[in-house]
Amino acid sequence: MLSNTEKKTSKVIVISSPSGGGKTSIVKEILKKFPEIVFSVSATTRPKRKNEIEGVDYFFITEKEFLEKIDKEEFIEWERFYDYYYGTPKELVNKTLQNNKSILLELDVKGALSVKKLYPDSITIFIDVPSFDELVKRLKSRKTESEEDLKKRIERAEMELSYKNQFDFVFVNNELNQVTNEVKNLIKKLLNKE
Repeated sequence: MLSNTEKKTSKVIVISSPSGGGKTSIVKEILKKFPEIVFSVSATTRPKRKNEIEGVDYFFITEKEFLEKIDKEEFIEWERFYDYYYGTPKELVNKTLQNNKSILLELDVKGALSVKKLYPDSITIFIDVPSFDELVKRLKSRKTESEEDLKKRIERAEMELSYKNQFDFVFVNNELNQVTNEVKNLIKKLLNKE
């Protein structure tokens, strides 16, 4: 419980973009610059990629475990796409806010808009791409998905781009360092660190 003299400064900050938009790289830089921000680790049923760390990148769980958590309403948002489930654990977000700390969520577009409904004061940031062709090129160059998964990500990206106007802030990722600095400057202002 906050006293009358204490000001609630915790924020829910959500960063979203289509796959290949650069959100993961930007999120990593934000967390380096603002170590006081807690990162919300999502749960997923998809297989772990090389270099991913359990509990840091995702909580990798079985589909059975995920469905049990849905039944127990343990996610603030969840979705099934690319044949896998992804969800944001409710407990971590609420505990972080109760401790008057800010939390950063890296979510797909629908997840971000769901969070905005539950936490109306949350700040939503969309990382746009210079062009759809550039996005396809980035996705292909990652070589992290099968041909079938790549096709699904490209189809989904078209849908996700159509939602960008529903976000509080939109940044175009023409150049990663530049857009990262722009987002970091915004977060600095949001956290009243000017």
